Amino acid sequence: MKSGNTTPEELLLYAVTDRAWLNGETLYEQVEKALKGGATFVQLREKKLDEESFLQEAIEIKELCKKYNVPFVINDNVDIALKMDADGVHVGQSDMEAGDVRKKIGNDKIIGVSAQTVEQAIKARERGADYLGVGAVFPTGSKDDAEDVSYDTLKAICQAVDIPVIAIGGITKDNVKELSGSGICGIAVISAIFAQKNIEEATAELKEKTLEMIK
Repeated sequence: MKSGNTTPEELLLYAVTDRAWLNGETLYEQVEKALKGGATFVQLREKKLDEESFLQEAIEIKELCKKYNVPFVINDNVDIALKMDADGVHVGQSDMEAGDVRKKIGNDKIIGVSAQTVEQAIKARERGADYLGVGAVFPTGSKDDAEDVSYDTLKAICQAVDIPVIAIGGITKDNVKELSGSGICGIAVISAIFAQKNIEEATAELKEKTLEMIK
């Protein structure tokens, strides 16, 4: 059964946070700029923050996303997602398996799963994933463990599953057009939003180009 916890429209421009480029700003301020620029989905990704700070930050950013009516998910940390009642969670292949996540967080929460192969995609879909994040579609500096996924594999994954698929990894306003015709409903980015001097403008421009790409 296909679960309907998120829509392709919500996954158009998926912003993944990173505190590498804060430059004196708070993550909250940067996320708000991305939301003003038109980000349609936010994932809070914290690899090094202690649990208490992570929880506090998650609560604040969830409220912010609610204000803009944008889904908010936590990367990897199912316990934090449960504790602060996030809209859902995104897990990688090495994290908790989608079926176990579903048991833990219930049926009305969004579960995203990273996939690199058709086999992983089908399995995640069978275990209850609501959407898939597929990549890295271009070389990336943000994720050390990202394996490359070819355009053909991306397209094959989109054809193999009936849940929304977003591409991730090294996507910029200059190369997003290359993903045209693959079947994805959107893109997930980190540096293409948060490493830019004007986050709001960069987000708006990227959203426009992503809409053109999926037409």
